[in-house]
Amino acid sequence: MKKLFLWVACVVMLTACDGLGNKQRNLQQQNDSLQTALSQKNAEVEEFMNTFNLIQEGFRLINEAEGRVKVAGEGAGSVHDQVKEDMAFIAQTMKQNREKIAELQKQLKNNTNATSQMKQAVNNLTAQLVEKAQQLAELQAELAAKDVRIAELDDMIVYLQTDVALLRADSIAKERIIDAQDKALNVAWFVYGTKDELKEQNILDDRFLAKDKVLQNANFNKDYFTQIDIRHDTEIKLYSKSVKLLTTHPEGSYQLDKDEKGLYVLNILDPSLFWSVSRYLVIQVK
Repeated sequence: MKKLFLWVACVVMLTACDGLGNKQRNLQQQNDSLQTALSQKNAEVEEFMNTFNLIQEGFRLINEAEGRVKVAGEGAGSVHDQVKEDMAFIAQTMKQNREKIAELQKQLKNNTNATSQMKQAVNNLTAQLVEKAQQLAELQAELAAKDVRIAELDDMIVYLQTDVALLRADSIAKERIIDAQDKALNVAWFVYGTKDELKEQNILDDRFLAKDKVLQNANFNKDYFTQIDIRHDTEIKLYSKSVKLLTTHPEGSYQLDKDEKGLYVLNILDPSLFWSVSRYLVIQVK
């Protein structure tokens, strides 16, 4: 009996040890996964910062070369060779900076860990590139005014102006996308009408025994609604002395006022709260 007890005790201890070992292995695996993810994130941030610093250094060197060109432009003769050399350097460095900015944009697009600060930093670099290209075009015009005309500069300016045009087009396209997304997030629809008018458009359904239901028919006429921007459209004139909101909108987010003719006007006091339940507003009038 004593031997049996010792055997059972050993089995229990081994089982407990095995369970503890499994927990430790699971914890170790979780820790390894976290360490891997952290290392990857750190590597991505380091790569981003390295490229960012290279671009900033490129702009610094461009500014120095630009300063030399401005000084050399005051002279004549042999100084043209130095101007040509500096402008060629500027053109090449601008091209490299543009390519590096494109690399950063690609990194951010594929990086789920990208922060808003990193995105803003890339936007600032892009704006800096556009501004510098414009400054260099002005510099070329200044040199030409002083009869310091170098054929190689024309090619570089054409390249820069084309690059700026592409950057602007890309920026405008992005702005339009953001604007469209912004509008989509802030769009709502409203309609008002008599009970019969709302039924005719399948907005109000009287098939239910308890009470009429609003927007329960999948075939309700969406074209009958008026689309609005909830950020700006906060007043809706209803042209009636009797109104009833059929859709749900939180109390305190709106009020019904009357104009000088005694006709109701819906004033939305808190747009975010008012439209939080539904982006459709249905009002029955008489």
